[in-house]
Amino acid sequence: MHLPASGKMAGMPMKLLPAARPAAFIAGALACVIAAAGCTSGGPASPGGAASPPAAGPAAGQAGELHWHSCSVQGVPMRCGSLQVPLDYRHPDGRKITLAVSEVPATAPAAQQQGDLLVNPGGPGASGLSLAAEVATGLDQTVASEYNIIGFDPRGVGSSVPALHCDPSFFAGVRPDYIPANAHDEQVLLARAKSYAADCQRRYGWLLPFMTTADTARDMDSIRAALGQQTISYFGYSWGTYLGQVYATLFPHRLRRMALDSVVNPRGVWYADNIDQDYAFEGRIRAFFSWIAAHDAVYHLGSTQAQVQQAWYRARARLEAHPIAGPTGPMIGPDEFDDTFLVGGYTDTVWPGLAAALAAYLRQHDNSPMVGVYRALGAQNENENLFAVYNAVQCSDVNWPRNWAKWDADTRRVYRTAPFEAWDNAWFNAACAFWPVKGAAQPMQIRGAGLPGILMIQGTLDAATPYAGALVARRALPTARMVVVLRGGNHGQSLDQPPNTCVDGYLNRYLASGALPSRPGLVNAVCPATPLPAAAG
Repeated sequence: MHLPASGKMAGMPMKLLPAARPAAFIAGALACVIAAAGCTSGGPASPGGAASPPAAGPAAGQAGELHWHSCSVQGVPMRCGSLQVPLDYRHPDGRKITLAVSEVPATAPAAQQQGDLLVNPGGPGASGLSLAAEVATGLDQTVASEYNIIGFDPRGVGSSVPALHCDPSFFAGVRPDYIPANAHDEQVLLARAKSYAADCQRRYGWLLPFMTTADTARDMDSIRAALGQQTISYFGYSWGTYLGQVYATLFPHRLRRMALDSVVNPRGVWYADNIDQDYAFEGRIRAFFSWIAAHDAVYHLGSTQAQVQQAWYRARARLEAHPIAGPTGPMIGPDEFDDTFLVGGYTDTVWPGLAAALAAYLRQHDNSPMVGVYRALGAQNENENLFAVYNAVQCSDVNWPRNWAKWDADTRRVYRTAPFEAWDNAWFNAACAFWPVKGAAQPMQIRGAGLPGILMIQGTLDAATPYAGALVARRALPTARMVVVLRGGNHGQSLDQPPNTCVDGYLNRYLASGALPSRPGLVNAVCPATPLPAAAG
């Protein structure tokens, strides 16, 4: 999916944000933008040729040794450590890679402690080290005190070694418009995608066959073994929900509890899931335009959704003709504009800042607020590692169409009715058409037999992991119970700010005692969405 740059997840293919951490994670970056305009905030190559990821079985976790030291993340005292795991679980005594791990230790009396809770924010490619602190402070403190809350950077990510980088300059400067005006423009973009795939092979060809979601699930089991636990609990957002589904399929007897927020459709990974996203993001951006129209007295961009949409595309066209300049050259063109406003499809908490920036740019010809929101939300230069891992995982999980004519035809069909993300999402994933690792012909079949009770949380208007796909996952996991947030459009419904006390209540009760909602059917409880934000000029 097209993951936003802020690294919140994307749970499936998303652009660079959406690892799905709570929406408040992104909103904080915009607080100063709303208040004051302009606030700123390699391995050896392997032989050429396409490879296939190993069809390894579950492979029990390797009980390596965790090396801990004291650290602090976001002011929360933690332990940080590292763990060596096999590159290839078929050869556990072969080459090793290193995972970075974090822990907020349990503080409850020993008799009340409930073991280890692993957490993942999504992506794939988002760092999970700080999520341990976020979950520890977001949960009810009595519940949090009963768990050792464990975060980790998955293989290839962030502080794990190696950290995958294919082309650190890929997002530098103003990039070619996602929406090709003609065949030549499309070929330019296609060449970028081919080049990126080739760069990944050249730099890290030895690592790429071992970057699947199943490999990360095996790493999770190695963390469990290193912690000395027979079973673990797990809490994941976005792509982290797919990671949880895969872990439960491979290691059902190792799972104690599992909570999944913003749930990936396991049958659509990843090509079909991306197309489903395109339509859902169109709905979210139109909801944003309608919200701006309802506050026309503040933003003066139009009193109808259609008028605001026209204003937004007018700004995009102006940026294509005259990009906003940065310190070293052009900085914000149409792609950078899209990347910034994409975050509004993940969370409505950023709508006031985005609307204020759009109004200032169009009405006052003031670029400063646009620069501010771009730097806070849209700039992706520092997130090339997230993009590299995103591709390495999703391109290898399952084989993507290798005929670009299919991509082109599908994208043009989607664009006719859902233009906001159609081409953007296609190019964000286009390297998969040329990826050196050929994944399985079909997605892994998720199996739910013999699992403990599972809690699912899902917004009905979530664009990154659409509601219909979450119901597919719910059917695949018969012991799950789903809490639906009616008209909830944010990606990541729990532990958010402002908090949804209904959602958080279900999560806390489940982690405290295993309690699940009891209403029969696929939807077992309903929570109202939190109110939309107030306008702020």
